Amino acid sequence: MATGTNIRTYFDGKWHDGDTPIMRAADHGAWLGSSVFDGARYVNGLAPDLEAHCARTNRSAEALMLTPTVSTEQMVEIIREGLEAYGRDKAVYIRPMYWGIDGDATAIVPKEDKTGFAVCLEEIPLAPPTASVTLTTTRFRRPVLENAVVNAKAGCLYPNNARMLREARAKGFGNALVADAMGNVAETATANIFMVKDGEVFTPIANGTFLAGITRARHMKNLREDGVKVHEAVLTFEDFHGADEVFMSGNMNKVTPVTAFEDTQYQIGPIARRARELYWDWAASHG
Repeated sequence: MATGTNIRTYFDGKWHDGDTPIMRAADHGAWLGSSVFDGARYVNGLAPDLEAHCARTNRSAEALMLTPTVSTEQMVEIIREGLEAYGRDKAVYIRPMYWGIDGDATAIVPKEDKTGFAVCLEEIPLAPPTASVTLTTTRFRRPVLENAVVNAKAGCLYPNNARMLREARAKGFGNALVADAMGNVAETATANIFMVKDGEVFTPIANGTFLAGITRARHMKNLREDGVKVHEAVLTFEDFHGADEVFMSGNMNKVTPVTAFEDTQYQIGPIARRARELYWDWAASHG
């Protein structure tokens, strides 16, 4: 299903206009879930951290036992060629992806020498700076490496996130604040999470149960260089109830302020606004 508009697809060595079919019914990825992807953004003619997102696509493929067939440099070149069809005023979601084609004798393990590759570009606007979200808890947790490929941005992980979102929406909230296997806060159902207390920033320590995002790392670096103390720490739900400010961090919208965690209310605070300003200032000089 297309999320955006004005779609372009890179497949079989060339760009196609539209939402081009790329997978066959018997492909390993179609029926056994061996698909990985990454997401980058093109906004105001900038594609921040594009190389890092492409490199993570290849790492995700390897984690899912797929053999990457396109180097990071080639992937960046392909994507930049595809973006030439969009104006600088367009906001585009960039999604490179791999999937398994053939399986071994058991069918379960994807063959290393046969990997599908495509890139999908879709126009999807950034949410306005005034956009915000509310959070609740969920009974579903982030898995661990022993029972899921949490070291990959893999399609097979997302049904669990969908369960979290559906439960949160049924309770009247926009998203879920999710625990790891130990019961500590990991992230939300769709993005990494930050909280602010007494002017200092805290985010859950990367413990292998969630992807510590590229945009998350960029915010941490930018804020530290701006003189803000940023801590990776073990955080509880009570810590978030006691926070002065909370915001989500993800590639789709970069910064999304949180205005409520269940019955705890927050204002859209200065750190979230500053994180957004710093991000786009950095992107303008590096994107």
